[in-house]
Amino acid sequence: MEISEGHPRYRSLMARERIVCMVDEGMVTPTGMISHGRGEAYDYLLGEATIVPAEQAERVAAAYLLEAINPVICVNGNAAALAGEELAALARLVPAKLEVNLFHRTPERMTKVVAHMESFGIEVLGLEPDASIPGIASDRALCTMEGIHDADVVLVPIEDGDRAEALVQAGKVVIAIDLNPLSRTSRAATVPVVDEVTRAVPNIGRHVKAMRGDSGLRRRTIKSFDAEDCIDAVLVNICDHLMGDRGD
Repeated sequence: MEISEGHPRYRSLMARERIVCMVDEGMVTPTGMISHGRGEAYDYLLGEATIVPAEQAERVAAAYLLEAINPVICVNGNAAALAGEELAALARLVPAKLEVNLFHRTPERMTKVVAHMESFGIEVLGLEPDASIPGIASDRALCTMEGIHDADVVLVPIEDGDRAEALVQAGKVVIAIDLNPLSRTSRAATVPVVDEVTRAVPNIGRHVKAMRGDSGLRRRTIKSFDAEDCIDAVLVNICDHLMGDRGD
C-alpha cells in the first residue's frame, strides 16, 4: 500500500501496514492485530505524542537499565514488527541482552522472530529455553537462564499482564511499555511507560546516553519515581486532552 508521507496519520498507517505484513509472514499472529488496535485507541487519547509522565518514566527506565547488573530486553512478535531495529539499538547501547518470548509460541514463529531481530546485527536469546518463570501457565514461562531468568531488570514492550506480574513477583524490576495505563501490565510494572513503542524506545536510548556517566543522578532519578503517581498523571493528561484543556 502506498501511503503519502504528507498524510496526517502517516506513522500510524505505516505501523498498521507493518503489522499486517508481519501477519502474512507468520511473525505476528492475527490476535496481534487486535492488540495493536487496542493500543492505537489509547494513543488517540494521549494525542499520539509522548506526554510528560511518559517522558519521566522513560528517563527512569534508562536509569534502571544502566544501574542493572544483568538487564534484559524482551521481545514479542508485535514489538519485533514495530520496533525491532530500535530495540536492537537500545540493547547495544545499554548494553543489555535481548530475548524473544512469545505467548503463541511455535518453533516456526520463534525462528522467524529471532531471525528478524538478528538481522539488526545482535545476538538473540530464546530459541533454546533452559529455565522457566514461576507462576505462568502458558509458554511465556519458557525463558533462558542467561537472559530473563537471571535478569535483575527486564524491559517488556507490548507486554501481557500475567508475565509482568510474575516477573515482579520473582523480584525483578519490570519496565513496561504499554499504551493502556489501566492494564495489569502498567499497574504491575515497576516503571510503567505509557507511550507508543516506536517513540518510547528511542527516548529511553536518548536518556541512556545522557545519564551514562552519572550514577548519582541515576540513583536519585530512580528514588524520586513513584509508579502510582505516574499512572495518575497519565490519566489526568488523558482527561485534560478529552476536555480540550478547558479545565471545567
